[in-house]
Amino acid sequence: MQDGRPVVYVDAPGGSQVPDTVIDAVAAHFGRGISNMDGVFAASEDIEETVATARRAGADLAGADPHRIVFGTNSTSLLFHLSRSFARTIGPGDHVVVTRLDHDANVRPWVLAARDAGASVTWVDVRPDDATIDLESFDAALERAPKLVAFTLASNAVGTVTPAAEMVAKAKAAGALVAVDGVHIAQHRSIDLDALGADIVTISPYKVFGPHMGMVAATAEVLDEWHPYRVRPAEHYESPERWETGTQNHEAMAGFAAAVDYLAEIGATSQGLERQPAGGTRRAALIAAFDTIGAHERGLARRFLDGIAGIDGVRLYGIADAGRLDERTPTFAVRVGDAHPRETAKALAERGIFVWDGHYYAIELFDRLGLLETGGAVRIGFCHYHSVDEVDRVLGALAELA
Repeated sequence: MQDGRPVVYVDAPGGSQVPDTVIDAVAAHFGRGISNMDGVFAASEDIEETVATARRAGADLAGADPHRIVFGTNSTSLLFHLSRSFARTIGPGDHVVVTRLDHDANVRPWVLAARDAGASVTWVDVRPDDATIDLESFDAALERAPKLVAFTLASNAVGTVTPAAEMVAKAKAAGALVAVDGVHIAQHRSIDLDALGADIVTISPYKVFGPHMGMVAATAEVLDEWHPYRVRPAEHYESPERWETGTQNHEAMAGFAAAVDYLAEIGATSQGLERQPAGGTRRAALIAAFDTIGAHERGLARRFLDGIAGIDGVRLYGIADAGRLDERTPTFAVRVGDAHPRETAKALAERGIFVWDGHYYAIELFDRLGLLETGGAVRIGFCHYHSVDEVDRVLGALAELA
């Protein structure tokens, strides 16, 4: 509450709020006692079950096999870990592709890997009019037969959803491994790594109603054939453990599994069930959940786009056409008149509306839009727990400031 009114957390792309069940799961894990894996006593066996449960949850969320789920401190660290090993597989004359739409976490690891190996980098451009991938630029980048192509499934800055199936198919036809950033889209739509055909997908559980941690799902070609940097006692580990350095955050794993169950319950409710289906069908419940979430979020996005179009002095960056809702998430980058984004964010905070300002690590995108040196933009991000009334409250505050 702020000044007697509920606050509106429209900062979901930066980290979503968590349900009580996640908080309870983390607390319960601490309450059972802290230990580590590979012990011959009950507390250690409990940890092993916690980890296995988290891997199954990650597999259901990502559309992958539990033995291909790797956890770590955060997704950025995991990508740097993988990219260091990737650098050993390339050399001078090789080539990687990254895009100007991405969060820097799916750019810099691959750029540095190429630099260290003496390989080259090609950048895929964006269309500044609507902040979407320039597919002609993408096609041109593939002509040099890259070893790896990295792109986002959805922009954390402007909400653009990329034509991932088309892009993955083209990249694979060019002979490349494909690393997709699923951090932003995982909050809004279901991911199916196996069906998509990509080799790596990153997900941040704290963007999907869980604790702060990172997760990668990857193919056997990556996890089994690349060589991780490990301490010597762990060198005998197989995938996925061979990629997890040091003691993991087991309490966060417990919370993550609870977050996935929370989403599955949404799917079960949408199907008229009291709880998620039994018998290993949580994946189906999650797909149903994101169908329900997507329908609700499209309503929020339409409301916001219709409202923002009527406010003189507020500029939206990205897809503004309400007829293209399938091409975006309910994440919006705006500027109010000549105000610096930080000042707009402060003014909204005074009204109990919490937003982000700046570039949110989408450095190349904001540079391409000509906004990087002047403070980026204000990011307003809705998700399934927001209401139409909250959208209207944000629109009303923007109208006041304009």
